[in-house]
Amino acid sequence: MNKHYALIIDDERDIRELLTLTLGRMGLIVETAATVAEARQRLAERRYALCFTDMRLPDGSGQEIIALVAQQYPDMPIAMITAYGNVDAAVEALKAGAFDFVSKPVDISVLRRLVQTALRLSEEKRSEQATSVGKLIGDSDTMNQLRATIAKVARSQAPVYIAGESGVGKELVARLVHELGPRSNAPFVPVNCGAIPSELMESEFFGHRKGSFTGAQADKDGLFQAANGGTLFLDEVAELPMHMQVKLLRVLQEKAVRPIGAHAEVNVDVRILSATHKNLARLVELGSFRQDLFYRINVIELKVAPLRDRREDIPQIAARVLDRLAGDSGGTPARLTPEALQALRDYEFPGNVRELENVLERAVALCEHNTIGPGDLRLSGASEHAGGASHQAVPMTVAAPPREPATQREAAAFASEPPEDAGFPSDLAAAVAETERAAIMKALEATRWNRTAAARNLGLTLRQLRYRLEKLGIE
Repeated sequence: MNKHYALIIDDERDIRELLTLTLGRMGLIVETAATVAEARQRLAERRYALCFTDMRLPDGSGQEIIALVAQQYPDMPIAMITAYGNVDAAVEALKAGAFDFVSKPVDISVLRRLVQTALRLSEEKRSEQATSVGKLIGDSDTMNQLRATIAKVARSQAPVYIAGESGVGKELVARLVHELGPRSNAPFVPVNCGAIPSELMESEFFGHRKGSFTGAQADKDGLFQAANGGTLFLDEVAELPMHMQVKLLRVLQEKAVRPIGAHAEVNVDVRILSATHKNLARLVELGSFRQDLFYRINVIELKVAPLRDRREDIPQIAARVLDRLAGDSGGTPARLTPEALQALRDYEFPGNVRELENVLERAVALCEHNTIGPGDLRLSGASEHAGGASHQAVPMTVAAPPREPATQREAAAFASEPPEDAGFPSDLAAAVAETERAAIMKALEATRWNRTAAARNLGLTLRQLRYRLEKLGIE
């Protein structure tokens, strides 16, 4: 059995002894250094499975050690030991390439989990990375660069912010970051922050204890506990209300949550990935998103390009989608004519990869002899060039809201019934719902249940249409 060596760099004797004792009980052979110079010598002499370094050292700083490791020993996880509450130092360490950080006074349970994660990380196989990253389809320079960046950031424990338009595959990127990292055998828990009513958010994220509020019939773990040891993906993080932004920031700093009704905090070991299609930096400027939280979750930023910026990938993506559709139906893949393929390349795809999938799914149903022509694609604004019939917009008798609701609670308030004393008939809400249902059904039938196209014809965003489908019970 191979022995794992660990290096502890700290000028405080008590810290060195504590970490040496704890890591020794976990089966590691521990060596120590008290200065930057001594650490450089140790690193040059031996290959270590992991390393811990203090932030301040007599002849330099831990940042120097992190930079050295990132440059010369990139496969070795290194964690920063920081003073309690020093979030700025922890963030700077993560940006410089640190695997994670641990605060003084050192919590032994947190330390053990960190070590176990680091050891799994150091034993990853590159072949597994190549297989997982291959799920991102496309050979464009943009995609090759994205794959390489994902492979790098997956080895860190730093929070990652994934930016990109709707439909580009932000959740796929998040899953790949999880799968390539040391937490791949632990849960990946995705949550749409805009789909949870504001009044239920604290319970959903942090859990609650029995009897803590009306309806709390039993203890319930929150999303952080469900993701413990793994990854929590906060999709549409811009939709978090301000009070939850404050609570999330505290969890990220303290690595602990307090369930509603609990008397003590519960330690959680979770890597945070977040995403939104909105300009989060602009929201910070407008005051609707906390700057300190943005700084904390945006340690590493991954930008996912829209499909129109990598049109050379469209043939490969289309072929993969057609193969999948054929597999689902048990037939042979449909074939795109050269004209149809060119039409796809010329189209802007505001809905990105998700829209391309919907377009092809509809085209497979419409085409003759398993051959897709440009008319079968029914691309908006392209039919006069393709020689096919274009969609006719279905009139929406109930006006769409002027903007997309920020949260499900806001959406519910938008569609809520008026108070009885307002002088409206009691069945108004039912009449509006029936009219809305009829218009939506008509749009869906006209587009053969392609939700992206139906939403466009109704003057709604895809998210607004999804909300209405759920509210009206349309499956």
